[in-house]
Amino acid sequence: MWRLVSALVLAPVAIVIAYLGGWPFVGAFAVAAIAILWEWSGLVFGRGEPRLLAPGIATLVVAAGLAGIGRPALAICAIVLGAILAGGATALSLPPRHRDGHPPAWAAAGMIYAGGALLGAAILRGGQQDGFAALLYLFAIVWTTDIGAYLVGRAAGGPLLWPAVSPKKTWAGAIGGLAGGVAAGTAVAYASVGTAPLVAGVLAMMLSIAAQGGDLLESAVKRRFGVKDASHLIPGHGGVMDRLDGFLVAACLAVLIGALHQEMTQSAQGLLQW
Repeated sequence: MWRLVSALVLAPVAIVIAYLGGWPFVGAFAVAAIAILWEWSGLVFGRGEPRLLAPGIATLVVAAGLAGIGRPALAICAIVLGAILAGGATALSLPPRHRDGHPPAWAAAGMIYAGGALLGAAILRGGQQDGFAALLYLFAIVWTTDIGAYLVGRAAGGPLLWPAVSPKKTWAGAIGGLAGGVAAGTAVAYASVGTAPLVAGVLAMMLSIAAQGGDLLESAVKRRFGVKDASHLIPGHGGVMDRLDGFLVAACLAVLIGALHQEMTQSAQGLLQW
């Protein structure tokens, strides 16, 4: 029940914020990224770790500001620097006997992960003409992939996709989610900006696979630390990481595709205009 209510509230809110763009959008994703960093700290260290959170939150605020004024390359550099600082602060403050499990590496990885949640979406939306359409395309792919995988997986059952990481995800669900994500993404891209269906479909397939990979990645991190949910911030859904795991990986890939086709500041057009 709570899962359905949360989804019905969060989806329209996400679409409205994406439509507004600008600082409201960047600010919303900066808050989400800070929440992800806090959740990551809890997973890895069992608490809010200041050696990660202090440089991490400062870095995310700076990166959000740089993304908001249209300096995505500098924002990415800020995230990389923040990861180095977080890892270095953790390494320097821990005695050698407490370095088992590589906490500096996990601290740096958390900074990159949270930074990806912020910058993937912020760069894609930016102030670009097709920024909103690109996000609708991404929402359609990620959400339909998630819903399709859940419904088809429950209905069809069958062999598990990766039992060591996720005991419920099946190959049937993954294929069903992929098919749904491709269909929804293709329809949205064609309806919004007229992207050729073949191009939109191929890109949607890549982004759907990336979204499912992001889901598995987060599941692997949680299993590594013996945690079921990243937190309990969202009723019925777990934490912010649990909701944005697939989206953040797909958004980063979308920016990469768009940047390779055109340039980073025009990544939305590069993603949709072929």
